[in-house]
Amino acid sequence: MTALSTFDSARICADFPILSREVRPGVPLIYLDSAATSQKPASVIEAMNDYYRRSNANIHRGVHALAEEATALYEGARERVARFINACSTKEVIFTRNATEAINLVAYSWGRANVNAGDAIVITEMEHHSNLVPWQMLAAEKGATLEVIPVTDDGELDLSTFDDILQKRPKLVCLTHMSNVLGTINPVTDIAAKAHAAGALVLVDGAQSVPHLPVDVQTLGADFLAFSGHKMCGPTGIGVLWARQALLEDMPPFLGGGDMIRRVYLREFKANALPHKFEAGTPAIAEGVGLGAAVDYLTGTGMAAVHAHERQIIAYALERLEEVPGVTVYGPKAERKGGVAAFSLAGVHPHDIAQVLDRDGIAVRAGHHCAMPLHDRYQLPATARASFYLYNTMGEVDALIEGLYKVKKMFG
Repeated sequence: MTALSTFDSARICADFPILSREVRPGVPLIYLDSAATSQKPASVIEAMNDYYRRSNANIHRGVHALAEEATALYEGARERVARFINACSTKEVIFTRNATEAINLVAYSWGRANVNAGDAIVITEMEHHSNLVPWQMLAAEKGATLEVIPVTDDGELDLSTFDDILQKRPKLVCLTHMSNVLGTINPVTDIAAKAHAAGALVLVDGAQSVPHLPVDVQTLGADFLAFSGHKMCGPTGIGVLWARQALLEDMPPFLGGGDMIRRVYLREFKANALPHKFEAGTPAIAEGVGLGAAVDYLTGTGMAAVHAHERQIIAYALERLEEVPGVTVYGPKAERKGGVAAFSLAGVHPHDIAQVLDRDGIAVRAGHHCAMPLHDRYQLPATARASFYLYNTMGEVDALIEGLYKVKKMFG
């Protein structure tokens, strides 16, 4: 396998300060855990540092120089995010703490206003807990039912069941764009078209897709899209809910307090205009600035190039993992997935795999990856997971394979 001639991995790595560190003397870091959180380029770190050094103030309320600077930086980040996902308006971009809060916002606001006893909500067997538990809570509260699209042995959605589910006229279809365990990239546009024809809205968990491949909300087909800043080279503590403006206009506020109001009386209030209607209190301003810088970095790199690079990395990783006796990789083939390889090694617990790899500075994830029902589906207590991003190289895949042979030797 040869790297893309237009993608300079060495230059990319140099942009991320943490990737040059040694986790122990003489042991360089090999970071293969980007599905959990990505590393941050220097431009993001510097943007947040510069905000605190030069422009720190609360936003939207003050007329002094710092307040106006901070507001411009924060709202400028919103404009960058809107362009990044091709939203029709910045009014459709709601800042939240993370993708989890974005999904909960929809469940609490839209869900509690629109879902009633006997209604159906569609979920899938491969969802992260963040796109399961809010709907379980809503269904229990409202007396609604959950309909599940199962997963095939090959790690794809069994859409042969979908037409039958749609006969129940569900209110909402909730699915991940890309599985954080299997790496499966789901055909959201096709699923959304069928859902809309049956009268359902569609919520997409984009936590794993927006950082890794081009996402255009005007063609995706979703009505709601949630994603997190920290998985796309940005800081923790900030996420995004995108939704169609007409839906957001009709939804009641999620949290009450400052900034989400237009006028407050002693016994009632009038909500603010979008997007502020859903952003109560002082927001994560520095984190918003950092997210804007992360979007600039990814835009400059090119999302098509990022996706193409990761497709090469995962194809090579799957090829090398197949060489290791006793390794089972879960999910579809490389052309059907993103840069995620969840695997098991016969006779060795995933936590032991991760600990032994860590001795060589190789950071992978071990556990159920907040997807217990999916692991139950495959009758697995846990898996090890290597996840790749724009800064990973073929050489790091080779180091992973070498480390797995050490694991096999250690555990016989």
